[in-house]
Amino acid sequence: MAHLGYFERAYVQQRGWLTSDEYGSVVALCQMLPGPASSQVGFLIGLHRAGWLGAFAAWLGFTLPSALLMYACAVLAARLHGPIAQATVHGLKLVAVAVVAQAVWSMARRLCPDRATTAIALVSASMLLVVGGASMQLAALGIGAAAGALICRNTRLESRPPSIWIRPGLACGALALYMLLLAGLPLLARLFPHGLIALSAIFYRAGALVFGGGHVVLPLLRDAMVPGGWISDDGFLTGYGLAQTVPGPLFTLAAYLGAASGFVHVPAAGAAIAVASIFLPGMLIAVAGVSLWSRLARHEHVRASLAGINAAVVGFLGAALYDPVWATAVRGGADAAIAIVGFALLERWKAPPIAVVFTCVGLSSVRAFF
Repeated sequence: MAHLGYFERAYVQQRGWLTSDEYGSVVALCQMLPGPASSQVGFLIGLHRAGWLGAFAAWLGFTLPSALLMYACAVLAARLHGPIAQATVHGLKLVAVAVVAQAVWSMARRLCPDRATTAIALVSASMLLVVGGASMQLAALGIGAAAGALICRNTRLESRPPSIWIRPGLACGALALYMLLLAGLPLLARLFPHGLIALSAIFYRAGALVFGGGHVVLPLLRDAMVPGGWISDDGFLTGYGLAQTVPGPLFTLAAYLGAASGFVHVPAAGAAIAVASIFLPGMLIAVAGVSLWSRLARHEHVRASLAGINAAVVGFLGAALYDPVWATAVRGGADAAIAIVGFALLERWKAPPIAVVFTCVGLSSVRAFF
């Protein structure tokens, strides 16, 4: 949300590249699509302003600083040793607890305003906690969409189409490539189960199926990477905590995970493949969505299904908050107290994430020292 506010000031108020209505329509579209909403908004604004090269430049400028910082963190994290270093890493895991808890709280208030959407979220969370796995996540999304179409028909979404025009043939081609890669990469990964193709399949699938923003990608990536031996639970949550310390989209966590993966022999190649793979599906579906949005927004059942999907996303995040985030990071009352302090800083005092990082890491280090 901070990114979207920054874009509004930079592109609407300061430069006048879009009107408020045009910007609102682009944001409304990207909020409903799978993928990183703020990155998709920036990509489409670049497309509107300067064509395809502008779109690539906008994405690269928004993504590259964070990706480089996360890659550097992955390289340096392997060299950290000693009790203070371990306390620092543990403090970053507690940051993840606070950030995910605040995301669940804020998203639940916005996306589950009534009994129907709350019930969908609870069912989704229960399915993931009891069974788990990527297939159950897809099932929960499907149930959320079906339930939304039946019981969430009072949903009202922004219906003004974006001003960015793309040829229908090009939009259909982008959608076809999106689906082809989603189906084809896992098949290729079976031939090379521990190579860069398999890594690309993991991150492409996460970027293609995640709704609700960067935090929701956590359970998708964790279920794909930790059981498969790509990275440990500790390493995964360390990367997630580090992602809170850098500016830019949270999806650049992929740079850390790609570089730190156990089966990757060249960290720079793993980071580049992971970042490109996790962002590509969101950009493809955004291109298709711009062309189809004006038709999509007119259908009442589609709007209701999207409300159900959004509620299911809240359940996803609630389940992830318990397992693996809380179960892995919180080892006792002191850890719980530190996480609660971090949550209060975010939710009550509206502190920036970097302040929460320093607080949780500092308290964890003080505790270890004494």
